[in-house]
Amino acid sequence: MKIITTTESLDKFCATAQKSPFLVVDTEFMRESTFYSQLCLIQVAIPNDEAIIDPMADGIDLASFLALLLDEKITKVMHAARQDMEIFYKLCDAVPKPVFDTQLAAMALGFGDSVGYMALVKGRLGKNLDKGARFTDWSRRPLTDKQLHYAIGDVTHLRDLYPDMVKELEDKKRLSWVNEEMADLLDPHLYQFEPERAWMRLRPRKLKQEYLAAMKAAAAWREREAQNKDTPRNRILKDDGIYDIAMRQPKTVKELGNLRGVPNGFERRKNIDRLLKSLQDAHKNAATYAPVIQAKKHMPPNLGPTIDILKTLLRLKTEYEGIAPRLIANAADIEQIAAFGSKAQVKALEGWRREVFGSDALLMLDGKLSLTLNGREVVAIKHDG
Repeated sequence: MKIITTTESLDKFCATAQKSPFLVVDTEFMRESTFYSQLCLIQVAIPNDEAIIDPMADGIDLASFLALLLDEKITKVMHAARQDMEIFYKLCDAVPKPVFDTQLAAMALGFGDSVGYMALVKGRLGKNLDKGARFTDWSRRPLTDKQLHYAIGDVTHLRDLYPDMVKELEDKKRLSWVNEEMADLLDPHLYQFEPERAWMRLRPRKLKQEYLAAMKAAAAWREREAQNKDTPRNRILKDDGIYDIAMRQPKTVKELGNLRGVPNGFERRKNIDRLLKSLQDAHKNAATYAPVIQAKKHMPPNLGPTIDILKTLLRLKTEYEGIAPRLIANAADIEQIAAFGSKAQVKALEGWRREVFGSDALLMLDGKLSLTLNGREVVAIKHDG
């Protein structure tokens, strides 16, 4: 096993990897007490080699590795890529691409929603992986041989999985399905923590402009504080505190300190004056500053049975195709179809998803398709006319 701790050895590995059609990548990190993930280890594999990169090694320069990530001739292979992509986006200030996520690919190959790495390796390679090092503190040095072998296994098994999964997807004409899902991973907004968008993580309890403006201002202040101090958001202020601030809209330090939703001594925090100023500005400019949130469309009553039967149809169709239901539609999509039929604005009524499920769902709503039992098996029957 190759452990890379110097820039020279990293540059040498990357020069070889640059000629490879794909690069398998995984990371180990810590985030319990920080806002940003603290990168502790990078595992990499190419067709004929693998290595562990120690990003914490003194003096190591990751530039050649970051160039690999941004090389669009090389497919970056990961499992459950979202967290790794967030780390790499922060390092590169750009989104690595193209990307192949084996967890998303597994959804199109009959492994259900969000299959874990160990289950995928067991299911496709028949190998049982050792779970013993899962809860390692990866920031500690030195790491044991057992920990390092566990870490490198995250990419060596993935290297074995990748070509066969691509071939099966191609044979089943589903590679385009998966590529469509993976395109969502390339959206930079997924990995940017813009303070003015921080409110989108919350669930507004009211839709009045003044409330929404104050909520947005408080969320933006918390986001900046968390980033500047590299501290988890909830250690600055919990969500309930933001809701309380938005509801009460305090104008003074004393009023802020009296709120039930904020911790003791919160009003004495450094930069608390910036929060109060932000709230004041938000109140003055609520009409333009408040986020626009559409009230949910009125759902017709008594949709329960329709939703249940559409879910049964979805399960029937996805079991037949050997794909995960979530690849077609989630619960909210099903509710939209049940309520608004062909006017529902959901992916399930577009492209390949419509072919697999959406068309039959609409036929069912029109009374032109029904489900019945054949013995103990549920089957769909289309009706003429």
